[in-house]
Amino acid sequence: MTPKESKGLKEEESNRPPLLGLGDRITGALVGAAVGDALGGPVEGYSPDQIAERHGGRVHGIVGPWHGDDWRTARPIAPYHKGDGHVTDDTLMTHALIRVYARVRDHLDAYAIAEHLVPDLMTNPRWIPELEAEALPLHRLFLAEKWLVARLAYGHVDPREAGAGNIVNCGAAMYMAPVGLVNAANPAAAYAEALDVAGAHQSSYGREAAGVLAAAVAAATAPGATPDAVVTACLSLAKDGTREAIEKVCEVAVRHRDFESALRPLRAAVAPYDTVGPDYRAPSLAARRPSRLHSVEELPIALGMLLVSGGDYRHAVLGAVNYGRDCDSIATMAGALAGALGSPVPEDWAKSVAEASRLDLWEPARTLTEVACEVFERDVRRRRAHERAFTALGGTACSD
Repeated sequence: MTPKESKGLKEEESNRPPLLGLGDRITGALVGAAVGDALGGPVEGYSPDQIAERHGGRVHGIVGPWHGDDWRTARPIAPYHKGDGHVTDDTLMTHALIRVYARVRDHLDAYAIAEHLVPDLMTNPRWIPELEAEALPLHRLFLAEKWLVARLAYGHVDPREAGAGNIVNCGAAMYMAPVGLVNAANPAAAYAEALDVAGAHQSSYGREAAGVLAAAVAAATAPGATPDAVVTACLSLAKDGTREAIEKVCEVAVRHRDFESALRPLRAAVAPYDTVGPDYRAPSLAARRPSRLHSVEELPIALGMLLVSGGDYRHAVLGAVNYGRDCDSIATMAGALAGALGSPVPEDWAKSVAEASRLDLWEPARTLTEVACEVFERDVRRRRAHERAFTALGGTACSD
């Protein structure tokens, strides 16, 4: 190699982005999800046109409540202070699930939700940003999440079946990123674990969305992962209407390189699979009922925005936010995926959200990184024990 070639190689290597480790990916995903949640909260439930009219154009960062100082009484948001960098129940539930991982220190199932998550929601007061008060997390949760308490704590339903009968929405998917992170770079394992965990909360395509979101996050953590690779992993695992909705939305998404031009086409692509209907605040009669033909709206749109943005965090999250409808959950998912891919979360956004929400957004990531490493070591030991047992049974003859 000539000196000139050597110099060129060194310059090329110095210009490459640094390789991100597990802790970096987990931090990017969890901080990214929380920031997306906070940005989407104040415009949740509205259309792109309504958002643009209210804010004099597209939202480009943290904004205040839709109704300004009247947030305490203005319907349909009251009594929640959505805006000003406050996270919503998406982040509260994500952090609650991480606390379950911290206690169990292993893979989770539906029984872990009954034994650990539900008591945590019912008995441990925490600062609730949208209420601007310390309260039990249960008091902030939407009815679809209160279902966990009603069915598991009071109904004593089998945890694996408790999700049956609940409205079918993205309630389980919105906090399932930690499952993907514990199963980093193993989408199939993340999918299987999330389906088990979500069985306590959701059924039908709501449960399926939880599994696919976890798989997407796991795929995004893999070295060299791209938005296309994340979508491919999702399509290899997703079933029924969820798979078809992702496929149709992503076919449209790849034709766009800015979220402005993609807003209406993405909605048109997902509309045949979404049961809520055109008026988000006045759902159709068939809304949120079990079906093999339908899908939640949030996950396909989050994946679509990931493709439109090329994996860029800021672009993906702002696309999700300005899409409207359930945009806090869409931005939570898009933020988790872009963050897991390694796209930097804007420091000013993260700092503002952490301060406004009175939350340490980085501590849950440190905790989950420790747990993920412990779980991986357990998995290796279990795998090796299985290999020894299978070999002792003469399993090596299978390859002859």
